[in-house]
Amino acid sequence: MATIKIKLVKSPIGKPETHRKTIKALGLRKIGQVVEMNDTPQIRGMIHQVDYMVEVID
Repeated sequence: MATIKIKLVKSPIGKPETHRKTIKALGLRKIGQVVEMNDTPQIRGMIHQVDYMVEVID
């Protein structure tokens, strides 16, 4: 299965609770942290919800 790398580029402080929980569910805690996840529709949906705080790295 293909994987994608997700990087947290903006702080979730002051953002809606659902977005903060999505960032936590993606495994991101610190700005600049990169996690590698399986490329599934569920993960893509989570990224779409918080796309202003994360960056997808190729």
